[in-house]
Amino acid sequence: MPTDRPQPAFVLVRPQMGENIGAAARAMWNFGLDRMRVVAPRDGWPNQKAVAMASGAGRLLDEAQLVDTTSAAVSDCNFVFATTARARGLTKPVVSPERAMQIAAERIAAGEKVAVLFGPERAGLENDDIARANAIINVPVNPEFASLNLAQCVLLTAYEWQRAASEITPERVDMAKAHWAGQIEIEKLGDHYEAQLAEAGFFFPEHKAESMKVNLRNMWSRMPLTGADVQMLHGVLRQMVRWKRRDG
Repeated sequence: MPTDRPQPAFVLVRPQMGENIGAAARAMWNFGLDRMRVVAPRDGWPNQKAVAMASGAGRLLDEAQLVDTTSAAVSDCNFVFATTARARGLTKPVVSPERAMQIAAERIAAGEKVAVLFGPERAGLENDDIARANAIINVPVNPEFASLNLAQCVLLTAYEWQRAASEITPERVDMAKAHWAGQIEIEKLGDHYEAQLAEAGFFFPEHKAESMKVNLRNMWSRMPLTGADVQMLHGVLRQMVRWKRRDG
């Protein structure tokens, strides 16, 4: 059964190749979407090439709604987007994929049903399809090569849905069983380097020594070091000192 997660329906209008339907299913499921509707697929339904391409997302094909017309596919929806890369001469709001999925998230949260239309591979949606939509999603592609593969367009829109509907962490560091070094660890590392560098005569000339030490401390504090990094830097310095004394 489909998940109970609120989401838009993705409607593939007259798709031509089973492989693209399967790839679209994979793209949807990558981002937790499983409401697929298929309008008059050229090669019939079910489609074994679609199943093979869908791989682990085959469930979406099993549960996809098969309808004869675009009108039937969106009959239960309150708001419909149509994806197109070309100007169509129709007066409609035109939004980016990002803004479209923000609107979709807002409307779905308010209890509405939303659908997104994706056209066939050869020429995209026809004006008759687009006329049934409330707004157009225009993907900002290279105007000299505006054609997007069906599955690529589905993937892009699904990604924007995920961004709009979920809390996404924009940046993180995977610690790999490490921990960030504490201030005391950084302080001891600074002490170690300062002492050995002083013994080696690094802080010269004397009137610049204090500013050099401050700069060195400042460098350590700017570096995002883990406990393992600190231990390695201690070990590097100890080995260099041992090697120098042995060589001397």
